[in-house]
Amino acid sequence: MKLNLSKHFRIYYNKITGSIAFYPALLAISFLLLTWVMLVIDFSEWGKTIKSNTSWLSLKDATTARSIISTIAGAVISLTVFSFSMVMIVLNQAASQMTNRVLSSMIGNRFQQTVLGFYIGTIVYALFLLSTIRDISSGVYIPALSIYMLILLTVIDIFLFIYFLDYVTQSVKYETVITRVQVKTMRKLQEEYNQDSQLTVTWSELPFVQIKTIHSNYFQGFSEKTLLDICSKENLYISFLHQKGSFLLKDIPLLNVYSKNPVKPSILLDIAAANDFYNGQPIDLNADYGFKQLAEIAIKALSPGINDPGTAVLALHSLADLLAYRLYNNYQNIKIDANGDARIYIPNSSFIELFNYCIYPIWKYGKKDPYIQSAIKEIVRQLRIVDFKNSQAKDFSDLSELINIETNKKFW
Repeated sequence: MKLNLSKHFRIYYNKITGSIAFYPALLAISFLLLTWVMLVIDFSEWGKTIKSNTSWLSLKDATTARSIISTIAGAVISLTVFSFSMVMIVLNQAASQMTNRVLSSMIGNRFQQTVLGFYIGTIVYALFLLSTIRDISSGVYIPALSIYMLILLTVIDIFLFIYFLDYVTQSVKYETVITRVQVKTMRKLQEEYNQDSQLTVTWSELPFVQIKTIHSNYFQGFSEKTLLDICSKENLYISFLHQKGSFLLKDIPLLNVYSKNPVKPSILLDIAAANDFYNGQPIDLNADYGFKQLAEIAIKALSPGINDPGTAVLALHSLADLLAYRLYNNYQNIKIDANGDARIYIPNSSFIELFNYCIYPIWKYGKKDPYIQSAIKEIVRQLRIVDFKNSQAKDFSDLSELINIETNKKFW
């Protein structure tokens, strides 16, 4: 039961933090707390003294106070609606002209979430403040300090809106979207792909029990800490049969549990519960998704409906940079417990698998375009230089031969 709760928490945590409403919700709660703090200050003896001794901070007319707050609330609501509309237009354009897989990185953009959250927080602040206005003859009981804080927040909203207009228009550019995917992928690669070589499994001769998938979906990974704790405690070894990001049907073998002794059914259930299956392509969880998204952008740009080889070349250049890093930086496919014992094996895509998956489809769609021919030829030439061990020399030669054959054809 505890493991199931942990599993659901991991899944929903990733979905919630990647939602466009995540930061706005946090900021709205923060502004609600700010309202409470400002009202406490406003109605404290210290606040009343400030308002009594400072004429320009005193609002003695409740009607005027309500008018200020109502006007600001209405204006910021209009600002929020317009800003949300711009974001939706940008997302729709990105999905239609590139690929809807990039929407997750655009939705998860923290700056635009922060701006929208600031708008919503200002509205929450204004509405909550409006409910505290009382018709009392003495102006010290009108929250003047809180109202002037609201005016300051509104001025900040206006400047944020001006910058937000420029930011949104820039974020819809192909270069910006491609660079964002490249940067997120490279960050994930540098985080996990930093090994010179991969380790090998040492427990393959032991008896094993196979665990199958319980439903069809994308295998997004597992709780490493949970599985390592189980393996260390029960002296088990686990070998996954599929890479992260694989789509698996129900009842497909997922992993093998190796042990010298029989494994309890309850332990097998705990191991199965530690694996995550859900939709989506979050680059933060799997760098391979970044490669695939860039490849999709290039292929979509080469489609007859869009016919934009320049964008495809930009995606190719980003892919080349990522592939160059991936060439001699490997993923640690063996996970080690706290005692230093190897316990879990998880397969991972090789360089040539990524190269074939990303470059060859782009070549197939754009092989008759001079831009694509020239770009891929130059990419292969530079990757050959980076491949100082000549580990992929044959694959690069095969693609170079295809390019030379295609470029030597006559099209007239």
